[in-house]
Order: sequence, then structure tokens, then C-alpha cells
Amino acid sequence: MNSLEKKSFYSFLSLYIGSSLLFVLLSGYWYYTAQKNAIESNTYYKLRHLSESISSAIINSQMRGTTLSLPNVDDEYSYALISTDNQLVKGDLLQGINVDGNAYYEKDGHMILVSDGPLEHLNIKYVVVQTSQYHSMLHALQLYVISMMALIATIIIFVAWVLSKIFMRPIHQKVQQIEQFIQDISHELNTPITALQMSSKRALQKKVYDEKILTNISISTKQLYSIYKSLVYLNFNTPDQKAEHLDLKPLLEEGILFYTELTRAKHIEITAELEPSTLTIIHERAQLLFSNLISNAIKYSMPETTITITLKEGYFSIQDEGVGIEKSKLQEIFKLYERSSDIAGGFGVGLSIVAQICQEFNIQINVESELQKGSTFTLTW
Repeated sequence: MNSLEKKSFYSFLSLYIGSSLLFVLLSGYWYYTAQKNAIESNTYYKLRHLSESISSAIINSQMRGTTLSLPNVDDEYSYALISTDNQLVKGDLLQGINVDGNAYYEKDGHMILVSDGPLEHLNIKYVVVQTSQYHSMLHALQLYVISMMALIATIIIFVAWVLSKIFMRPIHQKVQQIEQFIQDISHELNTPITALQMSSKRALQKKVYDEKILTNISISTKQLYSIYKSLVYLNFNTPDQKAEHLDLKPLLEEGILFYTELTRAKHIEITAELEPSTLTIIHERAQLLFSNLISNAIKYSMPETTITITLKEGYFSIQDEGVGIEKSKLQEIFKLYERSSDIAGGFGVGLSIVAQICQEFNIQINVESELQKGSTFTLTW
């Protein structure tokens, strides 16, 4: 990845991870708070239930004149009985516990509830119940929440990394295509520009403008113009134009004439069988459509070969005797920046433009090709 891709990648990654972790932290905090409140309530009601059970046993013992039988409690819980003169009757008390009236509070890691439920029966004024289970449960909850948040954060980071890679993959491919496109177009522009410079320099030196020099200048100028028209179509918003019923025969004759110097320079013959044929299309689009097909055929044709162009009503075909296209690449050649071969250069936009124009005006396009024998492009409408 280049520096721009890395910046985009890490920006997306940090934003995704940051927002996700913030959500996890908030969710963890809300969950912990809710569970803590639930533990607090559960602990209080257990202590309250235990104190009421002990108070009921004391009251029933005095009312019935039976021996006091106190309920069994879990190991995590303990209780103490305080007499009316504030003396410890049974159980153990933590130091510093206040037994002056009903109370519920925390001390030294214990939750303590003081209740006057016995109502001084059997001379017992208060029941004090206490437990250390609350803090052990709270500690377990903290460990659980932290471990789950760490696990979720790890999963989020992994998923974010994978998603970032997936997110950046088409961008990376597009950047590679653009970089390759820039390299290709630089190479394509270099050829006609160099030819123009050399031809102009020779003409100035000789002070005679012979046919060869003028032909080279004409070919180079037309190559530049073709590249310019393709780039304009791809990159600029063209004003809305209305399609018209266009006679294609004179347009094709003009297009063939346009490339005469180039075909002559490559010793390529164009055979044209043109009949009158109409198509509802924008004039500039039609020029670009057929110009790209003709220039593509010339580009991939070998010297001393023939290009055959046929035009009938609702039908057009162009056949070359060039390098051909592999069958595996026939579905890819109409994609932007894709090239069927590196033999003749180009920057992979010509056939993409052809496909776009055909789609715009409901033209069916078909291609047949065989390696080292040539290709045939057919349009029907």
C-alpha cells in the first residue's frame, strides 16, 4: 500500500475500533451497574428474609412457650442476637457495629442488617444478620465483565482488521489500475508527441515540407486527438444531447479515411462493404464508437494484413487478422483499464467506451476471436 492507502486504512481501522470499543465500554458499564444493583437488592432481601425468619422463630417460641429453634443459615451468612440491655446473646458481631435501631450498611467487606423484628420477645431487642458474599459476588462480576470486554475487544479488533482489508481491497485495486493507467497513457502520449517533435525538427532543418513529414505529423496528431476524445468521454460531464436518426455509411467512410495514413504506415488494407444503415444515436457517440473499433483493429493487426468492415441495415462488423484474444479474456476486455494483450500498448479504455455506448443506445455487441488468427466484433440493433 502507498502512503495514501495506509492513511485511509489506519483511519478506517482506528475509527471502527475506537467507536466499537467505546460502545463495548458503555455496554460493559451499563451491564455491570445493572448486575451490581441486582446483587445489592438480592443481598438485602436475603438478609431481610433471614432476619424475619429469626424474628418469627423468637416470637413463636415465647408465644408457644417452646424451646427456641433458630433456622439454619448458609456459610456465607451469620447472625447475632442482642438483648434489651444491648448484650450479645448469641452469635458473633463485627467490631464497631451500631445496634441502635434499624439499619442497613456496609462495613469491613460485610453487608450488615440490624432489625428490631423480635419486638423484645425473649428479651431480645435486635437481630443482626451479616454476609461477606456481596463483595465476593461483586468481585466475580468485575472479573467476568472485564474478561468478557477483553474477549469482545479482541474479536472486534480482529474483525476490524479483516473488514479494513476487505474495505481497502477494491480501493487498492482501483489505485493500481489508476497508476497503471497513468503509466500507459504517459507511454501512449509519448509516442505521438515524440513523433511530432522529430517531424517538426526535421521540417525546420530541411526547410522543405515533404509528404513523409506531413504524414507523420498527421498520424501523430490523430493519435493525440483519439486519446483526447476518449479521455473527455471518460472524465468530463458532456452536455445533454439528443439522439438522432443517423446514416452510418458516410460516418464510417469518414472514419476509415481518418485512419488512412496509419493503415498505410503499417501496410494494412481496409476492405469496406458499406450499405446505407441508420441508427438512433448521438453523432459524437457514434464517431467515438466506430473510431475506437477501427483504431483497435489497426492497433492489434499485423503488417500486410486486411481489416474487413461490413455495414448493413441494423448490422456492423469489423474483422482483423491480428493477434487475437484468449477465450478466458473475452468477458474481461470491456472492463475499464483491461487490455487483452500487451503487444500493441494502449491503456485499456477503448473497448470499455465501446461497451458503455452500446449499453446507452441498446446496441448488442458480440466478439469472436482466435489467437494468432484475429478477432471479429459485431454490433446489431
